[in-house]
Amino acid sequence: MAFDIDMIKKVYQELPSKIENIRKVLNKPLTLTEKILYSHLHPSTTLEEFTRGESYVDFAPDRVAMQDATAQMALLQFMQAGKKKVAVPSTTHLDHLIQARIGATKDLQTAINQNNEVYNFLESVSSKYGIGFWKPGAGIIHQVVLENYAFPGGMMIGTDSHTVNAGGLGMIAIGVGGADAVDVMAGMPWELKMPKLIGIKLTGKLNGWTAPKDVILKVAGILTAKGGTGAVVEYFGDGAINLSGTGKGTICNMGAEVGATTSTFGYDDSMERYLRATDRSDVADLANNVREHLTGDAEVYANPEQYFDQVIEINLDTLTPHLNGPFTPDLATPVSEMKEAAKTNDWPTDIEWALIGSCTNSSYEDLSRAASIIKDALDKGVKPKATLGINPGSEQVRYTADRDGLIAIFEQAGAKIFTNACGPCIGQWDRPGAEKEEKNSIVHSFNRNFRKRADGNPNTNAFVASPEMVAAIALSGKLDFNPLTDTLTTESGEQIHLAEPTGFELPPKGFDVKDNGYQAPAEDGSGIEIKVNPESKRLQLLTPFAAWDGKDYTDMKLLIKAHGKCTTDHISMAGPWLKYRGHLDNISNNCLIGAINAFNMEADTVKNQITGEYGAVPATQRAYKAADIATVVVGGENYGEGSSREHAAMEPRFLGVKVVVVKSFARIHETNLKKQGMLGLTFVNPADYDKVQENDTIAITGLTEFTPGKNLTMNLQHADGSSDSFELAHTYNAEQIVWFKEGSALNLIKKQNK
Repeated sequence: MAFDIDMIKKVYQELPSKIENIRKVLNKPLTLTEKILYSHLHPSTTLEEFTRGESYVDFAPDRVAMQDATAQMALLQFMQAGKKKVAVPSTTHLDHLIQARIGATKDLQTAINQNNEVYNFLESVSSKYGIGFWKPGAGIIHQVVLENYAFPGGMMIGTDSHTVNAGGLGMIAIGVGGADAVDVMAGMPWELKMPKLIGIKLTGKLNGWTAPKDVILKVAGILTAKGGTGAVVEYFGDGAINLSGTGKGTICNMGAEVGATTSTFGYDDSMERYLRATDRSDVADLANNVREHLTGDAEVYANPEQYFDQVIEINLDTLTPHLNGPFTPDLATPVSEMKEAAKTNDWPTDIEWALIGSCTNSSYEDLSRAASIIKDALDKGVKPKATLGINPGSEQVRYTADRDGLIAIFEQAGAKIFTNACGPCIGQWDRPGAEKEEKNSIVHSFNRNFRKRADGNPNTNAFVASPEMVAAIALSGKLDFNPLTDTLTTESGEQIHLAEPTGFELPPKGFDVKDNGYQAPAEDGSGIEIKVNPESKRLQLLTPFAAWDGKDYTDMKLLIKAHGKCTTDHISMAGPWLKYRGHLDNISNNCLIGAINAFNMEADTVKNQITGEYGAVPATQRAYKAADIATVVVGGENYGEGSSREHAAMEPRFLGVKVVVVKSFARIHETNLKKQGMLGLTFVNPADYDKVQENDTIAITGLTEFTPGKNLTMNLQHADGSSDSFELAHTYNAEQIVWFKEGSALNLIKKQNK
């Protein structure tokens, strides 16, 4: 039986009448995205046709999910909201703080020993406030959500950008910062700009070496890392129906890498099969009763150009395997072209490590297909040249794969079986030799491959591929190996071709698990006391940010002008810094240390205008804060791309940065800045970025008349006595301007609760 079945019953019971009302108001055929969004309008919102890309709309999501790295700050904020219990079903998943080093058993115990204080805090807060708790080793948040909580037609938010994975089961699932999660858990409306719609029509059927991962690798190459910003990607067509449920999840998962708000598929037979296989026949039966409302209307899919803002068509019959990277997930190279691309770009082709797992590709189907390739090679006398690392997606997947002999196949090939956790995907990997910072290449089935992300080595070229391709490349030890055409040499010197991968959509003998790692909250948590040691290095109770003083910002200094790609990994690195995610002061010591200073093209070295000396970004900013000098951060396109981590907004805010001015923002990061009471502004003329000089004194004027749609002005006083002045745009609505004036959205919630 499914978790929270009464909530799901209520959603489905109300759906037909809601869809009928939506049709009356919109008076047109509906996409799946529109059905889900409009049926989840907050009760305080009047049903009307909202303008895509312009209207801010209040929604009422069905549930919230949090992973341990982001849950710390989310729950520290929720503790200030004045609520006794969460208003919607919510869960905490302990998956990010487990480092991959030796192997699953030892690594898990090490994590428990090292993170005991944080784990106990999250467990007690979850139990007190009615939040489901998934223990360390239970699995990766998005795989666990897909197996237990995702349901067609539902809407959820999660404090991780890859919450979008649940679109594989027909949800609208959106990654957010912790402050957004607090809104929903506190029973407040959750605000989102009505997204634009990108329709992707899939025709044909995957074959041979091509996998669902190749669909999104192809899409990333088409849309680029920001092409989906502000949009929901809706997949449809006979090709979509031909994909498995977990394959759909893989495609939706990496929608985050094109900046999409989320991605989704209509309910179909593969979703029903997955629901029944994961002990949720009750949900499948309910969904079947309202099946017509859980997919887009036939008229929409027959004439998609009339209903979507952009339409892309991909023929799965002709799609070929891809490798995306390095350093960005949208640099797409067909495997057949990698030999030439590697030579042209001087990418190292020797592969020492090949990694399978992450929330993107760690299902039973993924492991079974990769295992078929390894077994075929072993049977033919070929052993992997590279070390394989395997992170199963959940304890249920691991237990079942072990029972069915898949884990044994990997172990026979010398693979490292790591914990059911994120591990190397988020930088939680103690890779031997990484400290030497040697130039090298790795392949993995993860979603992101930003510089330094996996192993901390800035010279590791990471390439994203399907689990099948990762397995094949591991066997060859070569980045440019093409299993469709190339051969491998056996121990006896024979040249052999690898057989095409085979696998199982679902385990033939069904899923099984002894302990899935779930712990229910207390029935009555009122007696649970949450204690945080004031001397703790890992946890710190929050002090509210100061409200706006009612004046324009003047006499500010430039902290950094970031050059090129500046992701949340550049602003607030993960890896070893994950341990401080619950301590705002300590984690602020990584603030912007990965950003490249446009004036010297170096990381973590900026000019202190008080002393004239160069120093680390956090230390320089702390000096400004001590001197009561406000600062500005300037950046380029798609600033804040990547993770949902709100630390990338909270750290600059905590240290005294007042304004972030960029050419364009990634959606989640812009929202996070707003939630924390920051000014996130964009150049009306992107060329004005070039006018910002290292020694400028900066003012932002127009704040006393801060209103929606009205530009502000940036004044630059240069060191040579000259000046520049130009307009800055913003996307703040009336409510968000109140967040700014109050000092943060949380301050407003507390004020309203009082």
